[in-house]
Amino acid sequence: MTDYPSLIKSKLPKVGTTIFTVMSQLANENNAINLSQGFPDFKSSDKLIDLVTSAMKQGLNQYAPMAGVLALREQIAIKTEKLYGAKYHPESEITITSGATQAIFTAIAATITEDDEVIIFTPAYDCYEPAIELNGGKSVFVQLHAPDYKIDWEQVKKLINQRTKMIIINTPHNPSGKTLSEKDMQALEKIVSNTDIIVLSDEVYEHIIFDGKPHQSAAKYPGLMERSFIISSFGKTFHNTGWKMGYCVAPKNLMTEFRKAHQFIVFSSNTPMQFALAEYLKQEENYLQLSGFYQQKRDFFVNLIQGSNFEILPSQGTYFQLLSFENISDEKDTDFAIRLTKEYKLASIPVSVFYHKNVDEKILRFCFAKKEETLEKAAEILNRIV
Repeated sequence: MTDYPSLIKSKLPKVGTTIFTVMSQLANENNAINLSQGFPDFKSSDKLIDLVTSAMKQGLNQYAPMAGVLALREQIAIKTEKLYGAKYHPESEITITSGATQAIFTAIAATITEDDEVIIFTPAYDCYEPAIELNGGKSVFVQLHAPDYKIDWEQVKKLINQRTKMIIINTPHNPSGKTLSEKDMQALEKIVSNTDIIVLSDEVYEHIIFDGKPHQSAAKYPGLMERSFIISSFGKTFHNTGWKMGYCVAPKNLMTEFRKAHQFIVFSSNTPMQFALAEYLKQEENYLQLSGFYQQKRDFFVNLIQGSNFEILPSQGTYFQLLSFENISDEKDTDFAIRLTKEYKLASIPVSVFYHKNVDEKILRFCFAKKEETLEKAAEILNRIV
């Protein structure tokens, strides 16, 4: 085959296949239990699936309005006001998206221009930095560390300058499972006051928070609400990540710009699923019971591995559990994760890949959004590793 000169210069030269794809593929190749990628191995609600089927049979299969089905936006407005006391107008301040990742990209694409700086707290979900780079911005990193992954807000203050355009927060936090406190949100609110800084608040695990703690949404804080894109996910909430359904809420001035980009990135999202979700959200227990549901899974998994040689770093939210293998091996976390998959048939994600630099604290991330039998098998493996 003839070698042709490259016709393009990569805009993402450092980006390859995501670690989630790599580890899931490795799990499949080795017939390993897959606790790496963040998806449930149990099915979504039969009622919700029936609602989607009903919408399809009713012929609701053509393009939805660009901003989303109004009935769904109205239910999101009701839910957001009940939970956080924040009022968003369903017609002008809520947009339905094809997953949270699309919403995050759209918010960045709509607002970040060349040489704008965006502050990211690492370890971080891996879609933030590429979206910033693709839109000409510069990522500015604040490193968080185990075991508490606390944000040093004084350090953040020192990074603020005239080029700072956005700060991205994520609570409950992937991969650490930690949550931001009221004091954290107040500190952020104070930092951005009297500035033009936008906040992108990734709250896809808003309904998966444990031990009776309230979720600290940016919507609860007037100084943050007025400048925030808040992103959430139906896929995380209702156990159907493959449906790729999410949404964004923001004040009208921000949402106007969001929709300008949204209409050309995806235009609109899956129509029958929107009608189904609109009906399903009317029953509050469908999302309010989620914390208890996943706390039971967290506690079940943690109790099974209490006697192992792994150190358990408490999870305050999400459906991820961090385990330190510092007492087991001095291998790099990437090497240990690969060996765990190949030799022990259990796949996880090494936390170092969530940093922009190589920060290896000998920690792996495990997804516990699984059936009890899956967690039992995984725990049996973890308990025999010495």
